[in-house]
Amino acid sequence: MILSFIFISIAALAPESLFGLATFSHKLGLYDVQGPIPVVKNVFIPQDAEGTLPIELEDVMPLLQFLAPVDTCKDRITSALETLRPTTSWERTPPGTGQELNGVLMGGRGFGMAMEALCNYLGSEYGNTFALARVFAFLSGPPDHGPGQLDTRRYGEQYASKGEDADRALLPEQTPFYKDLAAVAVQAGVCVDIFAVTNEYTDLASLKFLSIESGGSLFLYSNTDDSTLPQDMYRMLSRPYAFNCVLRLRTSTEFKPGHSYGHFFPDPQYENVQHIICCDSYATYAYDFEFANNVGFSRHSSEQPMVQIAFQYTVVVPPEELPGSELLSSSRGKHSIKRRLRIRTLQYGTARNLNELYDGVDPEVVLSLLVHKVILASLEEGVREGRMLLHDWLVILTSQYNEAFNLIQYKNGSSSITGQLDVTFSQCPQLQPLPRLVFALLRNPLLRFHEEGVHPDYRIYVQCLFSALEPSSLHRAIYPVLTSYSTPDKQAYPRHSLSRAALITSGSPIFFLDAYTTLIVFYSSTADPSLPFPPPHNCFLRSTINKLKQERCITPKLIFIRGGQDDASVFENYLIEEQDVNGTGLTSVMGFVSFLEDITQSVLEYMK
Repeated sequence: MILSFIFISIAALAPESLFGLATFSHKLGLYDVQGPIPVVKNVFIPQDAEGTLPIELEDVMPLLQFLAPVDTCKDRITSALETLRPTTSWERTPPGTGQELNGVLMGGRGFGMAMEALCNYLGSEYGNTFALARVFAFLSGPPDHGPGQLDTRRYGEQYASKGEDADRALLPEQTPFYKDLAAVAVQAGVCVDIFAVTNEYTDLASLKFLSIESGGSLFLYSNTDDSTLPQDMYRMLSRPYAFNCVLRLRTSTEFKPGHSYGHFFPDPQYENVQHIICCDSYATYAYDFEFANNVGFSRHSSEQPMVQIAFQYTVVVPPEELPGSELLSSSRGKHSIKRRLRIRTLQYGTARNLNELYDGVDPEVVLSLLVHKVILASLEEGVREGRMLLHDWLVILTSQYNEAFNLIQYKNGSSSITGQLDVTFSQCPQLQPLPRLVFALLRNPLLRFHEEGVHPDYRIYVQCLFSALEPSSLHRAIYPVLTSYSTPDKQAYPRHSLSRAALITSGSPIFFLDAYTTLIVFYSSTADPSLPFPPPHNCFLRSTINKLKQERCITPKLIFIRGGQDDASVFENYLIEEQDVNGTGLTSVMGFVSFLEDITQSVLEYMK
């Protein structure tokens, strides 16, 4: 099935693109598709984790022989794809059975050695043969052969028996191999996108560095039957992108960058400089700042804080954008490479008091930074620490807000508090979404516990996805948008809370839920049977869905559910406001109201 997906994605490549096909198992196969008949040349991958290839790939097949022009070799590329055996059909020969071939075990996934060799192979002619190398790597399970093999035995019941925290144990990488390999890929100008098509533990916590630090993406699909893999591949290859990018941030002297977040590789020598091998218009990078000293911004200074962003990158320019004299002189010279530099200098005003500060808050940006911070805390200290950090942040914010608006007083100088705590930020519209967003983030698989059934690979996938989303998209992924319709052509209410009560009180027959990666159309069990199901292709609801799908960096999965007839659990699981976020994080009968009560008690304890 994956082979047909690759063929579909080839159609998205520009005719001048170069395409190479390589396979890996206990051997690495390079395909020559430029001759009359596709030919594969194999190199055996050593089983030993410390082994090396017996020969350089350049000596197996010259790079220009491996990379074939798509416009002239498309038919032979297709023929080569048809000769491949699906990964799921490989059988590993157990040791000691006498069925080894020349002492080498058959089957297996020698992914680490294959990727290391490919990065060195593609980087050998960097700047001469190609402008950017982008590798789509497909995995059906964990690498288990040769260098970079991963021990998946760490996933299981052994942590419970040893009294260890499974969430904390399974989030860090078990080997630096793929992080080191990412540095090799960056140096070679190779971007790696990993497509894991598997429902078994693959240890994406170790593999993720190869993709995200080289500017690529990490995708996870449980199977190929109903996945969006072909659409995701096609989108990635058909949209324009920049490559060989350098991003630098500078500030005025009163403050400085703290952490930086995104899919990039930090410069080993210079601070606040990131290398991005490949990015498109969806790529998002975030920074937080800290004061350079305890003075902060001077109230008496006439100069306002400044931030300067410099972004240097390379693009492929179509011939119509260039004078004829600037075209490349090669036989395929229809496009040209241009290096560009964009510099943006921003000046900001400073808030004179907390009221002005709160009025300037963008809740979606705050959510984005919170997500980055809890991901970092989870990786360093575990999921429990990430949850505590988020909870304490909301408690401190609520306390400072109540003090700033003089909503509470201390009785006779004692620790007794009078007045009514405001935990919903009723006097500050910009802060009002935050309690609900924090509640939703605590219910997200990103921060739910291992014992709740969150698979460690899925958690890593969510981390990688969320860390690359811009704030409005991340908002939908954390707290989905629920809209109701009176008919497929008429919207009833633009937004509902995520609760069953909202479904009942609205009286609408049709609900549309946008959770970014998933779109659900839900017909109430009381909906008029005459309403067409599913919605017609030419209706307003369908046009809304199609527009949303086109705007996404990945293809959302579309689900239609008829209440009372179909299993509605996938929809009801998003109605989180009746679900619990208590100290254990385990589901019970409590929900958002109880969460606010818990925050109230925590604030009172904090302010004593």
